[in-house]
Amino acid sequence: REVELNTTLRELLIYVAFLVDLCILTFGMVSTDMYYLNEAMSHLFLEPPFSEDDRSGFGSIRSRADFWRFAEGPLLNGLYWDKWYNNRTLTFQNSSSHIYYENLLLGVAQIRQLRVRNNTCSVYPSFRTFLQDCYSEYHYRAEDRSDFGLQNESEWKYTSTSSLSPWYRGSMGSYNSGGYLFTLPKSKQESMKKLVFLRQNSWLTRGTRVVFVDFSTYNANINLFCIIRLVVEFPATGGAHTSSHIYSAKLLRYVTGYDYFLASCEVAFCCIITIFIIQEAVKIIKLKKEYFRSVWILLDLLLLVVSIIAIVFNIYRTSKVSELMKELLSDADVYPDFYFLASWQVLYDNMIAVTIFLAWIKIFKYVRLNNTMTQLSSTLSRCAKEIIGFGIMFFLIFFAYVQFGYLVFGSQVKDFSTFQNCIYTQFRIVLGDFDFEAIEEANRILGPIYFITFVFFVFFILLNMFLAIINDTYSEVKAEFKVKLSRELHTGDLFRR
Repeated sequence: REVELNTTLRELLIYVAFLVDLCILTFGMVSTDMYYLNEAMSHLFLEPPFSEDDRSGFGSIRSRADFWRFAEGPLLNGLYWDKWYNNRTLTFQNSSSHIYYENLLLGVAQIRQLRVRNNTCSVYPSFRTFLQDCYSEYHYRAEDRSDFGLQNESEWKYTSTSSLSPWYRGSMGSYNSGGYLFTLPKSKQESMKKLVFLRQNSWLTRGTRVVFVDFSTYNANINLFCIIRLVVEFPATGGAHTSSHIYSAKLLRYVTGYDYFLASCEVAFCCIITIFIIQEAVKIIKLKKEYFRSVWILLDLLLLVVSIIAIVFNIYRTSKVSELMKELLSDADVYPDFYFLASWQVLYDNMIAVTIFLAWIKIFKYVRLNNTMTQLSSTLSRCAKEIIGFGIMFFLIFFAYVQFGYLVFGSQVKDFSTFQNCIYTQFRIVLGDFDFEAIEEANRILGPIYFITFVFFVFFILLNMFLAIINDTYSEVKAEFKVKLSRELHTGDLFRR
């Protein structure tokens, strides 16, 4: 018992050091400045203008004509800040634009479109005499890569996919990084002339399925890059669907003294992970098959795997930033594609978030050494089989309602427009957040029946059964603990000894 207590205490102290280091590392990566920078850019490019009658806002785009109205208005006004509030002309080094006077526009902005070929969809024979043109939804095999329009400039010619830039997953499909593209000149007047010229010569056609507006900024005051992508999808149904992605990222990681302190935390994190790997390897050699029978062991392995992936992502992202930064900024008249770096930054942030989540969950491995936590773990382990069996029954009924809702309301109610949305919507019903009037308006008979029966069976019966299973098992475990003393180690023993 003495040896076991000392071993557990040593593991706990090492793990606390690991957790503190990980918290410093992760929370040092983010700041409230990221949110305020994203909010500032959102207000500038996404919010509608002050005039209520003006339909030129990004969110107001419903057609190709609306896109040109936005591009020639709010987009150019947001990209080029060449006058102070008193109309005094501003002059910046290298004729660069400073959005909000603080955010340097890196290079120039790029506008890119992807198109589909004509006659790429199947038309019912009876309608072929009425329809000479047919443009399908976007997919890779239907993509148009031939020259069109004036054919004398690069914007009328297809540019192949970049090997670095990832595909973009939109609301209507997944799009590659190639397409027909052009960049906006550094002058606002020249950019306006170019946009007007392309609009008058029909750069956007019926075959256009998506348009990307990409640009990046750098704020030296807070050492943050802001990578912005505005997306307008033109589905085969007609109309337009807008979406936006604004990423604030600290790509230049090591600038201040605090940044180098975080770098030392990263080194310490790698060292502790190495120690954990050695410890787990020794346990595997000693215990062999017995090693994998504990749930906590599986959590340890998962934490190690996720941590290693996060380290690999960080090393790759840092090396790519160092490699590409000079190349991307070498020419001020071209578009620097920081979207690739932003995507890797997002992957790293997501992975480190999963890491710290699992790290905090692992705390229960040591906290469970007191009676209360032992009762909790015993309750969950004892009723696990019953919960799994009940869970199968619950999800059978749950997904039956999902399919019912999708088929009955999917074409009329946004919350049921996709199978995935149906799943989220039904969880919202359980939480009491639901628009009953929408489904009642869609179907006055089946709508109320669906809602009432779902609430009755899922909320009143199934969820209460779930609680009853846990409550009954907890009562049994608690009664056993009153009869006999727990044989588990107590956390207090660790510190008293």
